[in-house]
Amino acid sequence: MKSTTTVIVVAVVLAAVVLTMAVVLLVRLVRTRRDLRRAGLPTGPRWVFWGAVLYFVLPTDLLPDPVYLDDIGVLLLALRTLRTSPGRPNGHETSL
Repeated sequence: MKSTTTVIVVAVVLAAVVLTMAVVLLVRLVRTRRDLRRAGLPTGPRWVFWGAVLYFVLPTDLLPDPVYLDDIGVLLLALRTLRTSPGRPNGHETSL
């Protein structure tokens, strides 16, 4: 009985840590888009930003919701897309 309780507590703590990371990335994504817009810089396609936000909020996921790794991946990809400037050599272009 004690080992089952320990496993449940560890799983809950890990899920809370991963959820916290996902929320921090979501806040960072929103702040980055806001800062880029205020500076008059291109923020990339709108669908990337709103798609990442919706993917995080909606209950339909690639992985079950206690595992937020897919949400974190989508948020990181959107954050990277927003931060890519038009003149970078990696070939990604952003538009308003």
